[in-house]
Amino acid sequence: MYALSGALLFASMRDRDPHAYRSELAALADRWGVPLNLAVDLDDVAFAPLTQTDRAGEVAMVVRRPSGKLLLSIKTFYPRAAWRLPTGGIDLGEPIAEALLRETREETGLEFTVSRFLVVVDYRQAGRTGSRFHTFAFLVDETGGTLGSLDPHEQIQGYREIDVAELPAVAQSLATIPDEPSDRVEGSWGAWGRFRAHVHRAVHAALTP
Repeated sequence: MYALSGALLFASMRDRDPHAYRSELAALADRWGVPLNLAVDLDDVAFAPLTQTDRAGEVAMVVRRPSGKLLLSIKTFYPRAAWRLPTGGIDLGEPIAEALLRETREETGLEFTVSRFLVVVDYRQAGRTGSRFHTFAFLVDETGGTLGSLDPHEQIQGYREIDVAELPAVAQSLATIPDEPSDRVEGSWGAWGRFRAHVHRAVHAALTP
């Protein structure tokens, strides 16, 4: 279950003290707008990236192409239903904004401008207090470049474009991926898909008047 709020949410990230996190999030909101906040209770947290200790959270890149459509990607080892908004890890100690610029460039090869701070998702384990992971979603507008991953380790197989109105359907496809174990996520694809679905619903809410 979750609650959607328009107020800044200040649950601490795992690698920085609460005061530093509040200041960083407030600075991002001053620059690119106050995001929607989504607090999510997950029924399963035993999968990557939630179990990875080398990252503080992730950025979600809502890339708007000149056509007005949004960019989805899929990796070679994903289930076929796992088209989704690109995300990238925030290294320990790395500012969120720097991770956004780095990861957008690496995963898309595009030139872009950051337009809006859309969403903060605070993931928690159901029945327990404290945050397990955060996703920070930003709208970025393509300004040039050639679409293509600059990091072969990402194993991006392809891209597709969708209208904003299609985001709920993307979320539904992710949320219904079968519960099959995978070494790739060190857990269940089903739990991973349910986790991934939340940011797509929240981004849809943020972009829909």
